Amino acid sequence: MHNDPLLARLLNSDLRELLSISHIVLANNQVTNRHIERHYDMPVQCWSTLYAVALSPGLRARDVMRVFPRPQNTVSRAVNQLEQRGLIVQRPSADDGRAKQLFPTLEGIALSEDIRVAVLKRQAEIFGVLTQDERSTLVALCHKVVSNPDLYQSAAMPGGD
Repeated sequence: MHNDPLLARLLNSDLRELLSISHIVLANNQVTNRHIERHYDMPVQCWSTLYAVALSPGLRARDVMRVFPRPQNTVSRAVNQLEQRGLIVQRPSADDGRAKQLFPTLEGIALSEDIRVAVLKRQAEIFGVLTQDERSTLVALCHKVVSNPDLYQSAAMPGGD
């Protein structure tokens, strides 16, 4: 950042919190999305959906939308693509026969684990500049922000939620 005066100015502006987080997320997405698309032939929303299903078998598509805030059609497309590739299966919910639960296949679990290993290495690259205490603080602060209902609705930006 010290070599880029414009970036330094933006990241120290009155919008520094949002711009700093956005910059980290967008810079990572450029690298991670490209890697997943090229090496695994899938868009990143498929990978994140597969990861969530592998981590918590039996999720519904709406659960995926809750943990990865994306439009319903994006998640539906990801679920369909994963199912077509044989990476997940949909089964009727025991609680509500109209609802579908998502389960990873053995191939889906293996692929999810393969990608997870690469993403862990990427995570280490990004956050390796932080001490373990700093990383713990960062995660705790992120959890605090995620727990804030105002993240998902806005009085300042009506109609944006």
